[in-house]
Amino acid sequence: MDNILIGFVMIMAVVIVIGVVNEKLIKMPNDIALVLFSFLLSALLELIVSISGIRISHRISNGIKEFHLDELLLNGVLCFMLFAGASKVHYGRFMKNFKAISLLALLTTVLSSFVYGGLFYLINRLLGLELDVWLCVLLGCIVSPTDPIAATSILNKLGLSKNVTSVIEGESLFNDGTGVALFVCIKNIVNDTSEYSFLELMGREILGALAIGIGVSFVMCKLLRSTKDPTKHIMISLFSVSCVYVVCEYFEFSGVIASVVCGMFFAKQLEKYDNWRQVVDPENFYLHFWDVADALLNSMLFVLIGFSILYIPNHSHLIWLLLSAVVLNFIARFIGVYSSTLLIGKERPNQYSRMEFTTLMTWSGLKGGLSLALALSTIAFLDQNAYEIVMIVTYATLFFTTVVQGLTTSKIYKLVEKSKLKRKLSRIK
Repeated sequence: MDNILIGFVMIMAVVIVIGVVNEKLIKMPNDIALVLFSFLLSALLELIVSISGIRISHRISNGIKEFHLDELLLNGVLCFMLFAGASKVHYGRFMKNFKAISLLALLTTVLSSFVYGGLFYLINRLLGLELDVWLCVLLGCIVSPTDPIAATSILNKLGLSKNVTSVIEGESLFNDGTGVALFVCIKNIVNDTSEYSFLELMGREILGALAIGIGVSFVMCKLLRSTKDPTKHIMISLFSVSCVYVVCEYFEFSGVIASVVCGMFFAKQLEKYDNWRQVVDPENFYLHFWDVADALLNSMLFVLIGFSILYIPNHSHLIWLLLSAVVLNFIARFIGVYSSTLLIGKERPNQYSRMEFTTLMTWSGLKGGLSLALALSTIAFLDQNAYEIVMIVTYATLFFTTVVQGLTTSKIYKLVEKSKLKRKLSRIK
C-alpha cells in the first residue's frame, strides 16, 4: 500500500509539472507531452537506480510498477474513460459515417491482426526467435486495435475536420471490442483451450453488450429524468456505466462496447432533453464533472504509458524488434484500411479518394493503454522469452504511434486535403 501511494503521488506530480511546463514553454498537445516526458523521466529513473542504487528511486519505480496497469485499466477505470469519450461523440455524424466506422472497427482490425501476425512470423524466423505462428497472430491482436482514449484526447486537438474526427473516434471506440474478442479467441488457441469460434465469440460479445448497454441505460435515463439534482445525475451515470461493465464482464460480453453504448445513449438522451437539463443544471455541473474526470484519468493513463518503460526487458534482438514493430504496424494497418475502403465505396468521408482515406486512417491509428494492458496480461500464460518479445513490440508500437504519429497527424491531414483539392482542380480543368 505504501508503494502504491508513492506511485500515485509521483504520477500526479508528473502530470502537474509536465502539464504546466508544456503549457508555458513547449506547447505540444498535452497528452503527447505527458507520454514523451514521463518516458524520458522513467528512463532517467532507471538509470539512477542501476548506477547509484539510491533507495528512494527504487521505491518510486516499485510504487509505479505496483499500479498493475492491466488490472487498473481493464478492471478499473476503463469503463469511465470510455463513457466520457463516447459522451462527446456527435450522434448525427456517427450515424452518417456508420458504414465506414463499422467496417474499420471490424474488418480492418481482424485483417490487420492476421497480416501483422503473418509478417511478424517471417521476422521471427529470420531472427531465429522460434515463436509459434498463433503467438505472432496474438501479438497482432494486441497492437492492431486503435485506442479510444488516445483518439479522443489527442486527435480532437489537432485541427482535423469534425467529419474525419467522427470516423476516427467511432472506429477507436468500437474496434476494441473486436480486438479483445479476437485476443481471447487466439489466446485460447495458443493455450489449446478454444471453446468458441471467432464469429461465435464476436456475436456473443457484441449482441450481449448491446442488450445490456441499451437496457440498463434506458432504465437509468428514466431514473435520471425523475430527479432535478445534478449530483444525483452524476451518481446515476457513474452507476450505469460501472453496472453495464461489471454485468457484461460477468456474462463474458464486451464491457468495452457496453460502456461506449452507455455513454452514447446518455449523451443522446441529455441532448434530447437539453431544455430541461439547462433548467435543472444551469451551471452544467454534470458535463463539467465528466470533463474533469476525463482529463484526470487520461492524464494519469498517459503518464503510466510513459512510465511503462519500467516493464521493458532487454533483448539480444532489441533494435530489430523495435524497427519491426513500427514498420509492420504501418503495413498491416494500411492493408486493413485499404481492404475496408473496397467495401465502403464512395461513402468515404470528405469525398476522399481511396488512397487519401487509407493514408489518413493509417497514420491516425494511434495505440494506447488497452494494447499495453493486453500485453501485460500475457505474463499469465506465456514463457519469459515470448513475454519479453510481446512487451518490447507492444511498447515500441504504442510509443511511436502516440508520440510520432500523434504529433504529425495534422500534417498528414493537411497533405491529404491538398491532394483532394488538386484532384478537384484537375477535374475542373
